[in-house]
Formats: sequence, C-alpha cells, structure tokens
Amino acid sequence: MEKHKETVATEETMKSEVKSQKEELEHVTEKPRTMRRNMLLVYALLIVSGVTTGYLLSRATTPLSSAGKPKMINTGKVAGVTDERTFKDSAVGTIEKGGIDGEGTHKLVREGGESQTAFLTSSVVDLDQYVGKKVKVWGQTFDAEKAAWLMDVGKIEIQQ
Repeated sequence: MEKHKETVATEETMKSEVKSQKEELEHVTEKPRTMRRNMLLVYALLIVSGVTTGYLLSRATTPLSSAGKPKMINTGKVAGVTDERTFKDSAVGTIEKGGIDGEGTHKLVREGGESQTAFLTSSVVDLDQYVGKKVKVWGQTFDAEKAAWLMDVGKIEIQQ
C-alpha cells in the first residue's frame, strides 16, 4: 500500500511538473503574440500620424513653396523678377532674335563689336517682346560651348 501511495504521489508530482511546464510554454508563446500586437499598434499610429500631418500641411493657409519666391514685376518699361541676388550680371544693348548653335534664343548686340555680343535665354521674361529695342538686362551668366557670353535673363528694362 505504501508503494501505491508513493506511485500516486510521484504521478501527482509529475502531473504538477507537466502542468507547470505547460504554463511556462504558454507564457513563452504569449510573448511573441504580445510583441506582434504592439508592433501593429505602433505601425497603425505611424500611419495615422503621417496621414494627419499630410492633411494639415495641405490645408495650410500659406504654401511652403512660395515662402522664398521673388516678386514678379511688369510695368511696361520693366519686366521680370526683383531678385537681384540671383540675377546680378547686367548689360545694355539691342535685342535681336536668334542664338548661336543652339545656345540662347536671342542675342544682345552691344557696342564694341561682335566680341561683345551676349547670347540670351530667359525662364522669366518673353524676350520676343523686346526684339529691336535697346534694353538693359539683368541675368545670371552660364558657361557655354559656342557663345562667349550666355545669360539667363531675369529682368529687363527698356532704355530710351
């Protein structure tokens, strides 16, 4: 009978150990589930905050891109932008149509002969309106392969 009691006690000890191991195993498998759930929550929060930020920026009263934009002018005598830091080079002459070997759309014929001619292009001013007129131009000089002087005109003023 005592052997039977020992066997029962051993069986109960084993059952207790098995139960303890099962609980430990369930606890171990619970951690990855909790981690996955937490990661999904973090991703959801990131997506929601990104969408909210995008929406709020799109509804802003002053566009971010226009904050540093130079002002445009067109008085009939003067046209272009007021940004003198970008367009700091200047020259006076008469505008003619045509560039040189694909460089420039117009040329500024200046006193001193052909060597003083500046070839022009403009991302701001319609140079066709000034063909045949004596003008002062402000622009930014660029390197060229054929033209001695290639300028992007930012501002133009008709001379009398």
